[in-house]
Amino acid sequence: MFRSVGLVARFDKEEAIQLAEKLIDYLEGKGLKVYVEDTLAEKMEKKGNFVSLENFKVDFIIAIGGDGTILRTCLKLPKPEPPILTVNMGVRGFLAEVEPEKTFEAVDKCLNGNYVIEKCMKLSVTVNGVNLPDALNEVLISTDEPAKILYAKILKDNMHVLDCQADGLMVATQTGSTGYSLSAGGPVLDLNVNAFVLTPICALGMFRPVVFPADSHLKIEIVKPEKILVIIDGHHRQIVTSKSPSLIVTRSKYETSFIRLKENFYHRLRSRLLFTRGGKFES
Repeated sequence: MFRSVGLVARFDKEEAIQLAEKLIDYLEGKGLKVYVEDTLAEKMEKKGNFVSLENFKVDFIIAIGGDGTILRTCLKLPKPEPPILTVNMGVRGFLAEVEPEKTFEAVDKCLNGNYVIEKCMKLSVTVNGVNLPDALNEVLISTDEPAKILYAKILKDNMHVLDCQADGLMVATQTGSTGYSLSAGGPVLDLNVNAFVLTPICALGMFRPVVFPADSHLKIEIVKPEKILVIIDGHHRQIVTSKSPSLIVTRSKYETSFIRLKENFYHRLRSRLLFTRGGKFES
């Protein structure tokens, strides 16, 4: 039973902030303790319990925004993460569950227990032995300057698999396979496929995406350059300078839990990513 809720909203969109303010009243009227992300404090007319994402200790979260808002939220939440109900205020909103006009109906369903939990794998990432935040979508590796080639050696479970020359590389989860990886030519992974995918960006030669079992120990050794850029889920950026940068990517012990009401993975895929109307081809 939910007794407390955390509210997150994209702070650059007035409609998202207004919806968050309405939700505060609605949720408090239902007897819930409501906590609001502190970045919204200066944006809201309404006063509330403003707390940083890193200090959210709630039973569930409502995130109002696009995929970027959701990914930013998941990066900062304390682990293990509480389940998240996502409201679409983005461009495509593949990760979102409901449209804004259905928000209060969705909240009622949550409070009545009429939902399922969709658990999504995350990736654990270390660079030269230093832990980075877990990735829900992908970890991207590139040179720190545009138009320079990344030379890398890929090892799976300490066995040399292949060499790569490309503008960059990314390792994507099933969730992330529908994002940047898909745009770069990677496959869509069903959420029930226990795997992640290594996708090159503009590779030289015939290097194509490779799908690895989720229990793989993937090591990416950078041959050159000595300075690289590592980006987690489009938000956490880290410049790494080393004679031989090395990344280890494995399955994280943590997962992200999304509250789902009825729509399944393939409905979202058809309606939001495959450019058809209602899952049917346009004439």
